[in-house]
Amino acid sequence: MLKIVPDPPLLPTESPYCLEDALVHASEHLSCALAVLLHPDLQGQVLVRAAMHEMEAARSRVEQALACVQMHN
Repeated sequence: MLKIVPDPPLLPTESPYCLEDALVHASEHLSCALAVLLHPDLQGQVLVRAAMHEMEAARSRVEQALACVQMHN
């Protein structure tokens, strides 16, 4: 299967804005997942998969935020 959309850039853990950026990205992914789940249609399974993808991306961003916090401690 061809991948049409490239992966988003990784957040550098050395950046002073790392924690804030990661949390903003996580918030955006969760907002998107919520919006997808609030608009059900006949292809509900596709929307659930899209929401799961957004929540997984948010989890990844939260892990990056935790890495930033651990780097600064």
